[in-house]
Amino acid sequence: MNAKTLVTLDDVGLSIGGSVILTSAKLTVAAGEKVGLLGPNGSGKTTLLRVLATLLRPTSGTGAVLGAELGTDEIYAVRPDIVLVGHLPGLYPELTLGENLRFVARLTGRDPRRADEALAAVGLAAAADRRARDSSKGMLRRTELARALIQEPRLLLLDEAHAGLDADAIGLVDAITGRVVAADGAALLVSHEPDRLEVDRSLRLVDGSVEEA
Repeated sequence: MNAKTLVTLDDVGLSIGGSVILTSAKLTVAAGEKVGLLGPNGSGKTTLLRVLATLLRPTSGTGAVLGAELGTDEIYAVRPDIVLVGHLPGLYPELTLGENLRFVARLTGRDPRRADEALAAVGLAAAADRRARDSSKGMLRRTELARALIQEPRLLLLDEAHAGLDADAIGLVDAITGRVVAADGAALLVSHEPDRLEVDRSLRLVDGSVEEA
């Protein structure tokens, strides 16, 4: 993998429970790129993001993320440098928003003291002590974006990038993805609202394969 290429997929296929989700997917994402990923429901967008997050092992083809070959133990070394913000919040409901972020910081080797700063940056300074289970969907989404500020990932993956965000928070997506790519990282954003995506290029997932949009 070229030093400036953060993601490569070469004919990657994935089947789950006998269902074929990805077929011969090819993808290259370079450092400093912000890429949009489009496609209808059920086309495999979320599955592709989970492959790139090293959470799913391809059943065919080859690929590498941040220099780690998919399907090998190399992936464990790069996982702290990947942030996936999915449909459902990856937060512990019984913990406060601040506790959730401090836990993530410790888990990924970051400074836990950055939790309060990150919450303030996403407009949740006054909600640090609110339990996740008592928080609105929008607050949980903002907290997930705060996680990206703490981890400073080299690869940021946003599934339905603007889901759950009110109008005042939409700019957070552009600000945080902008920080990632400015630091020579890359961002891949899934969205059903292509008009709201501020990206360098867009791809479309069709029949399990990646095409230029």
